[in-house]
Amino acid sequence: MLGTLELDRITSPAQASEHIIRIDVREGDELQAGQTILALDTRRIDASVEQARADVRGAQAALDELLKGKRKELIDASRAQLGGATARAANARRERDRVAEIRKRGLNAQIDLDRAETSLQSADAERDAARANLAELLNGSRIENIELAEAALAARKAAVDQMELTRQRYTIVAAEAGRIDSIPFKLGDQPAAGAVLASMLTGPMYARVYVPASQRNELAIGSHCSVHLTGSERAFQAVVRSMRSDPAFTPYFALTGDDASRLSYRSEIVLEAGAGMDLPVGQPVQVNCAAPDTRGRH
Repeated sequence: MLGTLELDRITSPAQASEHIIRIDVREGDELQAGQTILALDTRRIDASVEQARADVRGAQAALDELLKGKRKELIDASRAQLGGATARAANARRERDRVAEIRKRGLNAQIDLDRAETSLQSADAERDAARANLAELLNGSRIENIELAEAALAARKAAVDQMELTRQRYTIVAAEAGRIDSIPFKLGDQPAAGAVLASMLTGPMYARVYVPASQRNELAIGSHCSVHLTGSERAFQAVVRSMRSDPAFTPYFALTGDDASRLSYRSEIVLEAGAGMDLPVGQPVQVNCAAPDTRGRH
């Protein structure tokens, strides 16, 4: 079977369209997991994080106010408002009674009495509103309002956590040990959001081959193989890691009869630990595998 040597490729996309302010590695460098590759400008997202933190402080203050109740000065002011409204209502009632007495004597018009009644009703409504406002201040916050404030605070904290996580991704680090294959941008560039900033190749090295349908049943996961470099005497021991169940080229339903032998199944055959890491990706190879042992199977 013919194929090529491959390594798994890991790509790192840009979280946002920002300038590259630092590049710490070069193509071909070997990196350990967590090592910094490059960094994007964080000034814009830093401002967003600070704004989100300010929203958290505001939501916390609103919740604290609900939990602690209103200030004594505000309650005293409400009591004073109630006292004034009560006095005005009493005066309006005395005025209405006086106008009503005069009306009985026929010394004034009905409109005067109606006007006095309206003033009394308005004064009573003002007194009742002031009494309700004072009761609200004295009784404290409703549990529903407290729960609503707690939910708002939790949502703002979650927004801060999300922004901080996004900010961490402005610094591109190696997800695992490997070799830098490509850094397509240079210092000062401003890639588009989602653009690949760096790609890494990670081990182990494996041969990607396409198994003909005629040999498909002779190969299984775990089968031992030998991988030979094309044009060289070098050879490596390897094991079949995966094998696709679907054909790689022509769909099976488009072929009949002898044409079915043209189907191929992509497989990955992993080289022994550490082998072939000095070879370039894409090196053509030839793979020979032993047929799986089927003794004892039903």
